[in-house]
Amino acid sequence: MATIKRYPWLRHFLGSPTGAVIHLKAGRVAHRGIGQAFWFRPGTSVLSEVPVDDQELPVLFHATTRDHQDVTVQVNVTYRFADPAVVAQRLDFGIDPDTGAATTTGRDQVATIIGQLAQSHAIDHLAAVPLTTALEQGVSQVRAQLVEALGTDARLASTGIEVLGVHVLAVRPDGDVERALQTPLREHVQAEADRSTYERRALAVERERTISENELASQIELATRREQLVAQEGANARREAEETAAAALVEARAAAERRDLTSRAQAEEIRRLGEANNAKFRTVMDVYEGMDRSTILAVAMRDLAGALPKIGSLTITPDLLSGALAALTGAGVANGSAAPSQRGA
Repeated sequence: MATIKRYPWLRHFLGSPTGAVIHLKAGRVAHRGIGQAFWFRPGTSVLSEVPVDDQELPVLFHATTRDHQDVTVQVNVTYRFADPAVVAQRLDFGIDPDTGAATTTGRDQVATIIGQLAQSHAIDHLAAVPLTTALEQGVSQVRAQLVEALGTDARLASTGIEVLGVHVLAVRPDGDVERALQTPLREHVQAEADRSTYERRALAVERERTISENELASQIELATRREQLVAQEGANARREAEETAAAALVEARAAAERRDLTSRAQAEEIRRLGEANNAKFRTVMDVYEGMDRSTILAVAMRDLAGALPKIGSLTITPDLLSGALAALTGAGVANGSAAPSQRGA
């Protein structure tokens, strides 16, 4: 967009790189081109700025098909101003020389011209085809029709407008008709979705059945192996008990035999000791048999003294000594008197 700076009695114009300016002074072209910069008097100058970049024009309109069905057509037209001087003469792209404000009349005129042309050719084409054809092939057919019609239109060429491209974005029926047309497809898609769901469920059920069978087979195999293990453990325990019992029997027999041998040995030893004691006693008795009574008494006293506890000190009183002597004397007298009697006998 151009910029105009204001000075007393003068103005300075500075153009843009996308706009072509035409400066008319007293009916003659004073400046023309892109990116112009010049001084001018606002009272004697007429300015027009035509854009030279590509322009986009959206067009939306309704059409009727051969079977009297309403459709909505959405089109986007790309164009440019090939000859800015001719465009400035045919359309209003004026700029206020005092303030620099641009009018939109020229753009509105271009939109009207291109929109009416596109709508006219599209309506003529859609009126000759049924709704189904319009929906299936309408986008490509309408685009081809508009490219040819707008590219060869004499009015656009004489105005300096060049159409660069046409894009048909949609050809859509009325909402109720569209929903009605979508119903079979929607039902088909839903049926396919249901079929896929049922197949997935059937596959899942089959897989679950296979898993259950595998689990059952595994449980049966485990139970069989456990049964074998229990039987083997029982056999092992029974064999171990039998071996333990046999070992205990052997040990008991050995212990009994050892006890029997020990008892026999002890009995034999006791018998031998008894015989030895008897022999010793008979020998002693044989010895004692030939001794006199005093000797036997002395031996008895000796054995008694050996059996008595140890005496640390002994106190002999006169009474004890006299009693002992009297006892000994009495014993001697008795023995002496008895001896002659025995001898006499």
